[in-house]
Amino acid sequence: MPPFDVPEGDPFGPHNLPYGVFSPAGTAERRVGVRLGDHVLDAGAAAHALGSPYAPLLARPTLDALLAAGRTTWSDVRRALTAWLTVPSHRETIEPLFHPLSSVTLHLPFEVADYVDFYASENHARNVGRIFRPDAPDSLTPNWKHLPIGYHGRSGTVVVSGTDVVRPSGQRKSPADPAPVFGPSVRLDIEAEVGFVVGAPSRMGRPVGLGDFRDHVFGLCLLNDWSARDIQAWEYVPLGPFLGKSFATSVSAWITPLEALEEARTAPPERTHALLPYLDDTASDVEPGGYDLRISVAVNGHVISEPPFSTMYWTAAQQLAHMTVNGASLRTGDLYGSGTVSGPTESERGSLLELTWNGRDTLELPDGKRTFLEDGDVVTLSAWAPGADGVRVGLGEVVGRIVAGS
Repeated sequence: MPPFDVPEGDPFGPHNLPYGVFSPAGTAERRVGVRLGDHVLDAGAAAHALGSPYAPLLARPTLDALLAAGRTTWSDVRRALTAWLTVPSHRETIEPLFHPLSSVTLHLPFEVADYVDFYASENHARNVGRIFRPDAPDSLTPNWKHLPIGYHGRSGTVVVSGTDVVRPSGQRKSPADPAPVFGPSVRLDIEAEVGFVVGAPSRMGRPVGLGDFRDHVFGLCLLNDWSARDIQAWEYVPLGPFLGKSFATSVSAWITPLEALEEARTAPPERTHALLPYLDDTASDVEPGGYDLRISVAVNGHVISEPPFSTMYWTAAQQLAHMTVNGASLRTGDLYGSGTVSGPTESERGSLLELTWNGRDTLELPDGKRTFLEDGDVVTLSAWAPGADGVRVGLGEVVGRIVAGS
């Protein structure tokens, strides 16, 4: 099908236009691309062909220059791209600059600066509390309703969708073991998350307020925070996640601009505790901070969970405000994850830890039973959000296959 003839209702139609970085077939050159249906537009070549002033931003091997340009430029470029793809007079110039999606190689679309991961789903946090602290009076830790809990991860191991994930090795110790042992993780897990990509930086010493979220965050993508639960359980006391998390984090090849998700904005769950002013999003002049994203998790093509992002207690704006309230600065390319997305029902849990209740229960898959991931398993995260007039906005999927370590 010709690239302009996107079927009505296609989740990657002109209402979406996510950004990525690709190499055309037979080349190693990296170019900024915009997805339309099952094709990729060479955005830099299009800008050059049409004499656009945005050619210097788009004719790059990464999205970094566009990210750094700021919100006004993001909007201007999106308007220009929409015109190039919808105004008939541009069709003759633009059509030769499309590439079939199946023919290109997709790359990590931006250079990851810092990576932070949060713990923002109350359903997930309560499930984890019930699993590991069954006798505690409250399944949540005392601080959970007062601040978004997070940790700093390893930016150098953020990889693009389609990259194999090597099963990590490390120390582990079960309650029955007299001493720790070393070897491949036997409790390899996934965490279905949403990642937020920072564009415009901030100055050190200047916190970013709730109202400034969209001035700094360019867009979002799906994210899989792979987790070795047995390594994590032995190492994380008294600090936080370390080798059990740092071996790989997979993100989509496509970054969806926040502007494409206006119809998906929604109010977060009701606040049950009073929040300090820098986190208080209950005022009438604060924009809704939640997003209605419908996520699907599949193992070897079989859907095992459908976590709803709209249930997340802490919003991305609150996470950004908390991350900078101490004066920490933002850099272009900073990435932060929402934390595992889990809903209130068993079919909405975003990790195998919860779905199998830490290995107590088994998942029945067409190719056999699972508690945690086996070598050869392929995990796919996909999602969509409601758009205008009932049209869905698709998010780029995240795929990772588990391979044995050497």
